[in-house]
Amino acid sequence: MDTLVSASWLGAHLDDPDLVVLDCSVRVEQDADGRFRSINGRPDYENGHIPTAGFADLLGDLSDRSSPLETAMPKPEQFCAAMGALGVGDDSRVVLYDDSLSVWAARVWWTLRWVGFDRAALLDGGLNAWLSEDRPLSTEPATRPARHLTPALRPRLIADRDEVLAAIEDDAVSLVDTMPAEHYRGEFALYDRPGHIPGATNLSALALLDEAGRFRPDEELAAIIGGDRSTRTITYCGGGIAASANAFVMTRLGFTDVAVYAASLEEWAADASLPLVVGTP
Repeated sequence: MDTLVSASWLGAHLDDPDLVVLDCSVRVEQDADGRFRSINGRPDYENGHIPTAGFADLLGDLSDRSSPLETAMPKPEQFCAAMGALGVGDDSRVVLYDDSLSVWAARVWWTLRWVGFDRAALLDGGLNAWLSEDRPLSTEPATRPARHLTPALRPRLIADRDEVLAAIEDDAVSLVDTMPAEHYRGEFALYDRPGHIPGATNLSALALLDEAGRFRPDEELAAIIGGDRSTRTITYCGGGIAASANAFVMTRLGFTDVAVYAASLEEWAADASLPLVVGTP
């Protein structure tokens, strides 16, 4: 199984006994003050999901709920136990999707890689791609038996604040801001302070997708991203969600040392001692 599958492929393999499909959707709404907030996607899942799909709760047991950060990385054992409860075992194959440009699904995909699991794919175009082919939805909850997922942690796939701070002065490390260009330049702020981390280049996760919300062909993505595929690269955004989509694409293109700064600007911008730059370098 490739790491990116089509709705047609999923429809043909939906009944494979080792295939686990997971809806990773999170609803994002804007408050009166212009700030965005994430809302659990379970009600939308219950109203209709791809048949056999379970619900992967990124705002629940797939994150560290003791942290003040919205989607803090969980302990590996916690994450593996939660995935196991969804029917994911060491020998499973997993297809992940959401209804929001695949960024939430990419975060789950990246976390699976972090715990050492490589048999996962994103549904290209997400739920919209499934619906565009007039494929059915179900309101039946998933009933998969629990399985065991063994953690085999790859710690370099997640960067923390200290590594990012050190990377500012390290020419051997590339920082990539995956927010929209206007946010990168500091023209507006979704977090405590405007701007981007010094030295970071900008490649919005939205630039990776075509008008239908599917990932652009690999040759286009390679031309957009460029760079040395062996360079240590750290992607970040607001909370490590969109950054995971960039990390997903870079991994597919053969980049060998990619990490996601999972806490991203939610942590960085809240700490006034950490530098941010407004404008374009």
